[in-house]
Amino acid sequence: MGVSGSGKTTVAKGISTVMGWEFAEGDAFHSEANVAKMRSGEALSDEDRWPWLESIGSWISAKESAGESAVVTCSALRRAYRDLLRRNRPHVRFLHITAPADVIRDRMEHRPGHYMPASLLPSQIATLEPLGDDEPGIPVTNEGTAAQVLDRALSALGLRKDNQP
Repeated sequence: MGVSGSGKTTVAKGISTVMGWEFAEGDAFHSEANVAKMRSGEALSDEDRWPWLESIGSWISAKESAGESAVVTCSALRRAYRDLLRRNRPHVRFLHITAPADVIRDRMEHRPGHYMPASLLPSQIATLEPLGDDEPGIPVTNEGTAAQVLDRALSALGLRKDNQP
């Protein structure tokens, strides 16, 4: 979880590769209307986000029902969104990828082919509610190399590179 440009996809793909788990990009669950709205520089409303979150939740439920571990990216900016993702899904854990706003803005301005403009970063930061002490998750800073961040993420989650929890 984290704001756009924080490094969620890079870390999630790394966890997926190391652990041999299926990976899903949360952005792929957005409706065309949501993508068009964001591409035009308009922030999503809660009404826009609920169906998207429900779709991600359904994917998680399917993985849990099949007894499979998986990793999915999702901004999950507000506690209410995370509560929806956890509802009846006891194995969900959150990894909040953090980075300074200026670093994230620079990444957003220089990444090719992504629909999310850097102009929406302030609205994401304003919406972000950090993980509560009673939520199943942990923050990890996105400082250093991708390998260093991945190592910190795996350690924070209690996962090992030899594919064993």
